[in-house]
Order: sequence, then structure tokens, then C-alpha cells
Amino acid sequence: MDPELLDRITAWCAELDELEEQFAKQLTEIRPSEMNSPSPSGSLSG
Repeated sequence: MDPELLDRITAWCAELDELEEQFAKQLTEIRPSEMNSPSPSGSLSG
């Protein structure tokens, strides 16, 4: 595999990890009770 491509993929993964952490923090601020629920399935159904 091309070393440059591998570096780009690694950078993308690091960026995605950071975005995932930010999203998780925002989600806990919006819906803290759902994040603590053992089974969140069906939480979006009406």
C-alpha cells in the first residue's frame, strides 16, 4: 500500500475519532437520559 495513502487514511481516522467524541458530548447534552439507557433501541419511534 502507498505510504502516502496510509498516512491520509490514518489522518482521516483520527479526525473521525475526534468528531465522534464531539458528537457524543453534544448528544449527552441533548438527551442525557437516553445515553444512560441500557437498550436505546426504539427510542426514536413514536
